[in-house]
Amino acid sequence: MKHLLVLSYLGTHYCGFQVQPNGETIQGALGRAAERIFASPCLVTGCSRTDSGVHANEYLAVIEEHGASRIPDSAVPRAMNTYLASDISVQKSIRVPDDFSIRRKVVGKEYVYLIWNGETRNPFLSDRALYYFRKPNLERMQAAAKMFIGKHDFRAFMASGSDIADTVRTITDLRVESEASLIKIYVSADGFLYNMVRIIVGTLLEVSEGRIPLHKLPYIIEGGDREDAGRTAPPEGLYLNRVFLEKDILSEEASTS
Repeated sequence: MKHLLVLSYLGTHYCGFQVQPNGETIQGALGRAAERIFASPCLVTGCSRTDSGVHANEYLAVIEEHGASRIPDSAVPRAMNTYLASDISVQKSIRVPDDFSIRRKVVGKEYVYLIWNGETRNPFLSDRALYYFRKPNLERMQAAAKMFIGKHDFRAFMASGSDIADTVRTITDLRVESEASLIKIYVSADGFLYNMVRIIVGTLLEVSEGRIPLHKLPYIIEGGDREDAGRTAPPEGLYLNRVFLEKDILSEEASTS
């Protein structure tokens, strides 16, 4: 029996989603909580890997329990949250078929990167947004963002040492928005390479600073050399914001419940 969980979390104190031998992870925390409420070890599968310090506004995970559970799905979120730390929250649970695979159902994701641009640090955004004290050139950043949209080989925006063979991805939306001192960079794509969003954000900042001339950006994208792209922005500003499924199970379930 499988349960599709909708959750959110602050990743500050976790070594990403996937279980690691040297630190606490979201997957590990979910597994322990599930074992408590279903009274047996449960397989936990996530929709995506997230790095240490990265957060999620919306994350989808599947728990596979073994045995006949008598816990209704409506009670699963509260039961899970009883055994989870306060920086992880399960908001919804939907029963899915035994052959359901979350990795195969995901057709795209949206990330958002937060930048605090106030004159001084905001203590309420510590570890939740990048503090950037320089005056940004938003027009340059917005113009640069448009150049990323479309199907490209993004190997220049992948962490060095990655061994992924197919580095072609399609970015469907990339926009830079500003609300007072908070800058939000939204990126949607059919898939992402390791550190891709953080390198794109670092590149946009270097375009803003004049380190990377705007007219050179298309050549950097086509050239595929990691050294030509910008720096890797730190993890604390990055959030998995939305997950797009092949079939909108979440909306369908809401309309029939």
